Amino acid sequence: MQQVTRILRGASMAPKRLARRVRLLRETRASVMIEMAFCIPLLVLVGFGGLEMANLTLVNTRISQIGLSTADNASRIAVGSSLSLPRVREVDINEVFTGADEQGRGLNLATRGRIILSSLERNPEDGQWIHWQRCFGALDAASSYGVQGDGATGVDFPGMGPEGREVTAPPGSAVMFVEIFYEYDALLYGKWLGPRRIHSTAAFNIREGRDLTQVYQVSGVTPSTCT
Repeated sequence: MQQVTRILRGASMAPKRLARRVRLLRETRASVMIEMAFCIPLLVLVGFGGLEMANLTLVNTRISQIGLSTADNASRIAVGSSLSLPRVREVDINEVFTGADEQGRGLNLATRGRIILSSLERNPEDGQWIHWQRCFGALDAASSYGVQGDGATGVDFPGMGPEGREVTAPPGSAVMFVEIFYEYDALLYGKWLGPRRIHSTAAFNIREGRDLTQVYQVSGVTPSTCT
């Protein structure tokens, strides 16, 4: 009889226990929803922040690669015949810039960037000299390491590059020194990042002897001067 009573009592308590478990489950789900409501904005912020940093890194890498390719291509200019040293013409320099613009497709280098190509050579007194300089892109930026004509006389001009680590041209040769400035366009965090200008440099010795006296004009071709 007592056993039957316990069974009946347990059966009567089952709905109450079930109701308590349902209420507990509802409370747990509600707390999870509240926690997610607080966490989701933070997760979105962190996620998009990571995307912004990844894009900035990618753009930096692309600008660096464009600088290297531009200096390399400029070092390979060799137009002439076996009877004379190869010449550098304005059209050849323009073609180098066209290649850089194609390589940077999607970055809009023509309006957001500035490529400065300098021919670093030796002056008659064996000092370093920026013989000529050509530019591409509408961004308002000047070379950080000198302008055309710097070092034309004397030996005070140290070369191009960061102080103490300047690039110098060997005797009888030249170095194609490239600087690229680029105004980074942030994806989402423009106000947080603020204006961010990327600056990259690259340099290559010319690959073979060339006529260093001047950049030769070609009829109908506009020089890409830096003025």
